[in-house]
Amino acid sequence: MDMLKEFRDFIAKGNVMDMAVGIIIGAAFTAIVTSLVDDLINPLIGLFVGGIDFSGLSFRVGEGDNAGTFAYGNFITVLINFLIVAWVVFLLVKLVNRIKNAAMPATPKAEAPAGPTQEELLAEIRDLLKAR
Repeated sequence: MDMLKEFRDFIAKGNVMDMAVGIIIGAAFTAIVTSLVDDLINPLIGLFVGGIDFSGLSFRVGEGDNAGTFAYGNFITVLINFLIVAWVVFLLVKLVNRIKNAAMPATPKAEAPAGPTQEELLAEIRDLLKAR
């Protein structure tokens, strides 16, 4: 019974819920980026490289039933997806940091307590020497 209570407390923590929301949004975001790459970017790239559709590029190694297929075109598509997602995440983090910095009021730095000047230290040393 203690384990169930511990599990419930773990699930109820804010970090777990935030992570779950992030995963769900990430999955939806992935679908959007995949569509962006497949439907908009790959055709444009194909236009520049002579109408090549990357997703169908592959070559076979070997013959018969044991032949392997290297789908390097699919890899190129996935790589483009990754670069776009990484770029968008970079831009989002940059935007969030800019908003966070703009929202935070500039706190004046506390000035370090001023120490005694050189003359004050010399006068103190003089006075200590006189007292001896």
